[in-house]
Amino acid sequence: MKLKRCNGLIPITLLLFSSFSVLAQNTISGTVTDAETGQPLPGATVLASANNGTTTDFDGNYTIQITAEETTLTFSYVGYAPQEVAVDGRTTINVQLTLDSSQLDEVVVIGYGAVKKSDFTGSLSSVKPEELTALPAINVNQALTGRAAGVQIIQNSGAPGANISVRIRGGNSLLGNNEPLYVVDGFPINGNPSYINPNDIESIEVLKDASATAIYGSRGANGVVMITTKTGKAGVSRIEFETYIGFQETRKRIDLLNAREFAEIANERAANDGQSPFFTDGEVASFGEGTDWQDAIFRTAPIQNHVLTFSGGSENTQYSVSASLFDQEGIVINSGFERYTIRGNINSRLNNWLDLSFSTILSRSDQQAVFTDNGQRGNSVLSAALIAPPVLPVFDADGNYTDVTQFPFSPGVAEHPVALARERRDDTQINDVLVNLALDFHLTKDLDFKVSAGVESRDSRRDFYSSSLLNATPGGSAQINTNRNTVLLNENILTYSPEINENNALTVTGGFSYQKSRSVGLGASAADFVNDILLNNNLEAGNTPGIPTSFVSEWTLLSGLGRINYDLMGKYLFTASFRADGSSRFGADNKWGYFPSAAFAWRISQEDFLKESASISDLKLRLSWGQTGSTAVSPFQTLNILGPATIVLNDEFFVGFAPGSNLPNPDLKWETTTQYNFGIDLGLFTNRLRLTADYYNKTTEDLLSIVPVPSSLGFTAVTQNVGEIENKGLEFTIGADILTGSFKWDISANLAANRTKVNSLANGSDVFGSVLSNPLQTSINIVREGEPVGVFFGFLEDGLDDNGQIIYQDLSGPDGVPDGEITLDDKTIIGDPNPDFIYGLNSNFSYKGFDLNLFIQGVQGVDIFNFNASQHANSFNFGGNQIDDILNRWTSANPNPNAPYPQVSVNTNFRESDRFVEDGSFLRLKNIRLAYKIPVQNLNIGLTNAQVYVSGQNLITITDYSWFDPEVSTRGGIQNGTPSFSQGIDQFGYPVAKTYTLGFRFGF
Repeated sequence: MKLKRCNGLIPITLLLFSSFSVLAQNTISGTVTDAETGQPLPGATVLASANNGTTTDFDGNYTIQITAEETTLTFSYVGYAPQEVAVDGRTTINVQLTLDSSQLDEVVVIGYGAVKKSDFTGSLSSVKPEELTALPAINVNQALTGRAAGVQIIQNSGAPGANISVRIRGGNSLLGNNEPLYVVDGFPINGNPSYINPNDIESIEVLKDASATAIYGSRGANGVVMITTKTGKAGVSRIEFETYIGFQETRKRIDLLNAREFAEIANERAANDGQSPFFTDGEVASFGEGTDWQDAIFRTAPIQNHVLTFSGGSENTQYSVSASLFDQEGIVINSGFERYTIRGNINSRLNNWLDLSFSTILSRSDQQAVFTDNGQRGNSVLSAALIAPPVLPVFDADGNYTDVTQFPFSPGVAEHPVALARERRDDTQINDVLVNLALDFHLTKDLDFKVSAGVESRDSRRDFYSSSLLNATPGGSAQINTNRNTVLLNENILTYSPEINENNALTVTGGFSYQKSRSVGLGASAADFVNDILLNNNLEAGNTPGIPTSFVSEWTLLSGLGRINYDLMGKYLFTASFRADGSSRFGADNKWGYFPSAAFAWRISQEDFLKESASISDLKLRLSWGQTGSTAVSPFQTLNILGPATIVLNDEFFVGFAPGSNLPNPDLKWETTTQYNFGIDLGLFTNRLRLTADYYNKTTEDLLSIVPVPSSLGFTAVTQNVGEIENKGLEFTIGADILTGSFKWDISANLAANRTKVNSLANGSDVFGSVLSNPLQTSINIVREGEPVGVFFGFLEDGLDDNGQIIYQDLSGPDGVPDGEITLDDKTIIGDPNPDFIYGLNSNFSYKGFDLNLFIQGVQGVDIFNFNASQHANSFNFGGNQIDDILNRWTSANPNPNAPYPQVSVNTNFRESDRFVEDGSFLRLKNIRLAYKIPVQNLNIGLTNAQVYVSGQNLITITDYSWFDPEVSTRGGIQNGTPSFSQGIDQFGYPVAKTYTLGFRFGF
């Protein structure tokens, strides 16, 4: 309650100060426009003094009140030369600003500093804040989709609050996490920034090549995402409020058999298997469409987001404070996600030799999950809904859940889909805190020393209860799991920037960093309760208590770093960096890793022979090399870990400790990625047309992998540095300001192609991915020398035989030649989940007060292993409902050897084969947004800008993929806390929704 009361005082206090400041003031208004085109400049800054300022609205209009002592106004806008104008008693002042070539350079944030983009020697992609907020994204990763060349976003699930994986220039590790490092306001965080509202972000830079990421050493191999949150402006006090509400619905439904067709197929299976019919002719004739179980679990779900921001400041101190609420109900019943966030930034010049900066983010999220992803045979909500017999109603005559397993052919493990969604509680609450404080000492004119200290903390609690109404938990089952992760960071950075002369510029950065992480967790469970009333709130009431669990894990990273940037004549740019990391994860002989980089760039457009070119405004060549690392092992892998064990001696049980299953390896060391990058930046016609192209080649050596060992050693496996992976590719980004008059049109597009290959593995042995569920129960992803990472491994089909059974190709045998039998030797590569290329296209149109944005995103040349089809296109093999295309099956009346489906029978010989591999390429209208800027200059209610907009997300998808959505990969990213290379598998993934929103944005 105290927090709420304090939050309420903030706007009141600001309004009081505003009221006092307007006493005895004169009002001046006008318009700020482009001197060349006459177009208004929205967001231009108008300052009367360091403490009195405003900004222009969407039409370039402004109004400001000044005192008698304030006699001049200063007008400024990014990329334009500032202009100072004397008031001279006027009440209307219109200003035309001219482009300033010296200000056109965009400043980008890099590791431990910021540089002009024209002076940057590495490879990066920048994402503007308006691109992040154009669609109703739940987090940063979702907003990045299709926005940056070489950045692949993998939607592991469409569920609210679900994990989203990011790959920058492919994956580098089998055992480790392939996610990039995220740096939020200078703090390298542990994991992804799911707690940040995209509306709070000022800029995002994605650092891709080694010269840009090597400054982060052992954490830079997967790329670095630099996130800068919003700050206030000197002299401009603003209150901004943005809100949108909307609804979501399924993009697609699966076409299944109706009740009559289902009964006919069931009877056909009975006849083929020598059984009596399951339904009488009369029953079959009476069945119509039956129950649509997808209607029973799907719904139209609301979504909303609200953000309130206060910002401003004086010449010496600027602040920005925001509070936001995001609330998304899922399109599957009883699922949803809610997040509350408070963010604050303050920058202050305490005196002429000391600056202070402070940033904090406080977030609370609540996720209400239903079990969908990676389900099997009706034990998850989606699989249960698709398996459920359409001949049965959702509820019986007494209002109880219908028994969906009442037929002889029904899968015995199947659950009632609605009961599974409603009667199983799975709630996760997460509290995130990020606090960072920095002091910047200006020791001399050329020398700065920055000391920062921060903490990142995450507390999570999962409450789970499965009701006794479910088949899997007849007595009820309960769990409570809590986890706390705390990361401490201290960084000390010295920056030396001497003024040499106009032809030479030098910046030297050096320092050291200390980071420590500690994780603790507790778990408790019980089963067999008297009733379900108390859910998991009374574990001791369970008649079958579970074994409690707990853990503690720690790691420490100590680092020294340095970088030199040298600019010769504004034409020749040199960068060199070095970082040494010492990690507690490794043994005494390999604790330290060393990561150098070097880069050179030539600004050809600054040469005399191009400087006066009428068409080429910018031309730069870039070349870089560097090494980065990865700590792809959990703590304590170099040590002999003891765990609890129970032994029996003289018929008595004794509890003690025993070594774990993994053999310790004190010689473990870093995975090292070496990367070369060649790039070109081209700007034409005063940068109205912009092109960036990059070629890269990166090789990861000392690949960490789990290798089996003889059981005689007393262990099952050991973690070793064995193997090498290569990624190489091309990236293109193009931008154009096509029309710049009253009707404006600009576009930006990106395309990236990455090729990955496994060069070597331990003893040349294959590495298999996670095992699939019933009915296949085998690994489908494989890592094999000479092949891309994670390709699909299975059998090839060759039509149907005379009995309507599947024929599999006999490719090999024990001696490497076909042997007339179908065995594991006949398995081969059947698909590749790595895309040929990914792309995005963003197009903006504006006229008068209207803005239209179209964003298209796509993936080409990617395969998906459709596990769903093994249960719903399996010729009624397991008795669940089938897709309606099964009507094109093989029958004795139509014995077509090329029929897409075999004979309906319980004995159908399905295996993991190319039958289930589909083309997952797609082109998607990711977002369309129409906005109107409401004229506010004559309203006299304190508004500086106002906008209303409507948007639609995922409205059109062009794809040949047969299931809900081609963008879901249920086994990618992190699975049960462990990184997984088992990608491209769709196993009852929660569908991605179509979303429609109506929003408003106001500025005061």
